[in-house]
Amino acid sequence: MLTHTKAIVLSALKYGDTSLIVKAYTQTDGLKAYLLKGVLASKKGKLKAALFQPLTQLELVANHKNKGTLESIREAKVYFPYKTIHAEILKNSLVLFLAELLTNVLQESDADPGLFKYLEQSLQLLDKTDKLGHYHLLFMLQLSKYLGFYPEDTEEPLDYFDLLEGQFIASPSLNPLIEKPIIYDFKRLLGINFDALPQITITKTNRQELLKKMLLYYELHVHGFRQPKSLAVLNAVFN
Repeated sequence: MLTHTKAIVLSALKYGDTSLIVKAYTQTDGLKAYLLKGVLASKKGKLKAALFQPLTQLELVANHKNKGTLESIREAKVYFPYKTIHAEILKNSLVLFLAELLTNVLQESDADPGLFKYLEQSLQLLDKTDKLGHYHLLFMLQLSKYLGFYPEDTEEPLDYFDLLEGQFIASPSLNPLIEKPIIYDFKRLLGINFDALPQITITKTNRQELLKKMLLYYELHVHGFRQPKSLAVLNAVFN
């Protein structure tokens, strides 16, 4: 079936000498994997390998057979050209981390218009902003809404967050926890949007620790979740 859809590239892996296997999250059909035959060798074809950089936002004309096999792409064009994401080292490191994170968590995803809109808009905002410090923390927190395990918020002055149960508690449990001092930073990120992020101050040490806890939170709630290999690069660049 010929499908016209927006798509966000998650990964592009070399297949053989001249081809790519591209994974993308599409607006109409969720996660899709495409075989692009000969794209690395062709200079005159409609499809160019440069189109499939991580998190690029594309408009596709694709054949979706929906049989669990690799699909094919007839046409592809960028509909939101990034100006900074692939050009600045900090943002590029962040994009590699987020692309790997999304590849991990969207392994068998169906179409979700709300999730697609969130990814689309948050990445466009990343391209425009120069306030990067805590972007990935809020991105992961907001993403958990669409994955079904957003933290249960409370106005009570509770000093522990149970990562397994996904809720704040008054006293320590045997489960992994977010606790003092980073519990305060965690609470400040709840319920805000990206526009409010520049007003949030988190120390480098607390940011690193909170990222570890957020990754553990994902590991506890996403089956088969793996620590992104790009995490070491992200930490090195941000430090």
